[in-house]
Amino acid sequence: MVRPPSLDRIRRHWDRQSVGYDRKMDRAERMFGDTRDWVCRQAVGQVLEVAVGTGLNLDRYPVHATLTAMDLSPAMLDRARRHAAELGRAVDLRVGDAQNLEFDDASFDTVVCTFGLCAVPDDGGAVDEMVRVLRPGGLLLLADHVVSTSASLRVLQAVAEVYSVRFQSEHFRRRPLLHVEAAGLTVERHDRFNRGIIERLAARKPVTPPSGPPARGPSRRRTPPASAGAGP
Repeated sequence: MVRPPSLDRIRRHWDRQSVGYDRKMDRAERMFGDTRDWVCRQAVGQVLEVAVGTGLNLDRYPVHATLTAMDLSPAMLDRARRHAAELGRAVDLRVGDAQNLEFDDASFDTVVCTFGLCAVPDDGGAVDEMVRVLRPGGLLLLADHVVSTSASLRVLQAVAEVYSVRFQSEHFRRRPLLHVEAAGLTVERHDRFNRGIIERLAARKPVTPPSGPPARGPSRRRTPPASAGAGP
């Protein structure tokens, strides 16, 4: 198993990436389709965006939503801050780790993460944290690139991970949906396209906690604090 880089190394990587990040993502948007709009238009109330990156989602949220956003990379957040100012949008932007969110339990009506869990070493732990800070009845909105439904593409993804996981903590073969289901949320909307590589979902946190111990799959083991993976 390839070991991900350290927290400091990942932070430095995303700080460097911040300069050309928006241009890079412009080329990827065609693969994502309308995913950013699909996710953000469902957000309501007090909203937390995890791994906000340079703030590419900020102009897509409903005007009545109150936004808090975090990212591991200070350089990414500087660009998100400038973007928010250009939009005239109030956003509480904070440096933080997706695996160890600084917020109290049940603090938000909606939690969002787009194309960020792929770069978090412990994606299951990050989902746990998002669920923790979500209020009962709240909505978790996720989108990411995941393991393909095409066998040939899965081989290419596995080869790419030999480099990307070690040097960038970038994973191509994950399924955040499995962590969401294991956490006991109800998946209300789900879509997967582009040979299965792009997956997006909306899941509701139960109002009444399930009885007994929480369900835990093989990937749900928590690790020490590591990285919040930059970029939406």
